[in-house]
Amino acid sequence: MLTVKNLTVAYDDTPVFSDVAVNFNAGKITGIIGPNGAGKSTLIKAILNLIKIKDGHIDYDGQTMKSVQKQVAYVEQRKDLDLTFPIDVFDVVLTGTYGKLGLFKNPGKAEKKLSQDALAQVSLTEFAKRQIGNLSGGQLQRVFVARAIVQQAEIIILDEPFVGIDLQSETAIMRILKQWRDAGKTIIVIHHDLNKVHAYFDDLVILNHGIVDFGPTNEVYNPKNIERAFSADLSSVLFAEKEGVQ
Repeated sequence: MLTVKNLTVAYDDTPVFSDVAVNFNAGKITGIIGPNGAGKSTLIKAILNLIKIKDGHIDYDGQTMKSVQKQVAYVEQRKDLDLTFPIDVFDVVLTGTYGKLGLFKNPGKAEKKLSQDALAQVSLTEFAKRQIGNLSGGQLQRVFVARAIVQQAEIIILDEPFVGIDLQSETAIMRILKQWRDAGKTIIVIHHDLNKVHAYFDDLVILNHGIVDFGPTNEVYNPKNIERAFSADLSSVLFAEKEGVQ
């Protein structure tokens, strides 16, 4: 289990959230939802040690996140990537093997085979030598999921993986996430489409500058919590639709 205890993060002494406590379970796909600016990306960046925390503690099965860093794979938002960098699809996926190679070691036949297999899993074998800037949004996202596959991590964190991608890519990525879940891995996904929450996530964290609620999706995804995190109007629309009210 990945455990966040009493976490406070601030930018320029202005707290993004304070005293956050939440658990992420192995063998579950956990979604994180909340309005824009709620602190979703800040939470995962704190988990990843990408930003400094003001207070609190994060551990994985009793170990610090720093000590298990090689067991973590991160698929960042596409907008954060430099798509002009001169690297092809295969080499992007191959970089996922670097963490376990150690210093001064180059990928060998085993790592290259692993990368080829990962590309096959996301149906991108024919794109292996294509520069990453020449891919569609969905293809690019599948490349970074393939890189996560070769990392063979126990914790996989994805920040808005379904934004601006095609249905084929979304379906392919969800298939991989479910395979990871069934293998007992911890999967955390920042998500924006509230209509797909029940279909995609076993557990759910609802965030708005603090934890509104977390737990099994069928328990915490309810009108009261959506109203608290977003608005009464959105809650009414979402749950009226679910109940078939016109």
